[in-house]
Amino acid sequence: MNYSKQREVVLDSLKKNVIHPTAEKLYSIIQIEYPEVSKATLYRNLSQLADAGIIKKIDGLEPSAHFDHNTHPHYHFMCEKCGRVFDISTDVAQNVTEKAEQETGFKITSHEIVFKGLCKDCQE
Repeated sequence: MNYSKQREVVLDSLKKNVIHPTAEKLYSIIQIEYPEVSKATLYRNLSQLADAGIIKKIDGLEPSAHFDHNTHPHYHFMCEKCGRVFDISTDVAQNVTEKAEQETGFKITSHEIVFKGLCKDCQE
């Protein structure tokens, strides 16, 4: 993947905003400092970064996909009140892939686990 200033802006903005933003939220963040970055540029770069495995596209949390700069294995928690998304260690469900393969006979190549509820801030 060739270097571009816009791609650097998108990736840096995603790394600075570990809230797992949607493209729309990330666009509003980027526009504050880089108003020259268009929505089309943002969507194209998010797609290219996800396809290259540099970021992770998270589908299924809401109608809009969320994006995560952390590509290491982990799960997610989505607050049903504020909509923020948090990382959860895979230690909470150790060997889940192996257990599922043994139970089903399937060959699992990937999986996503999303917990939903209320974050600490929204519980108060």
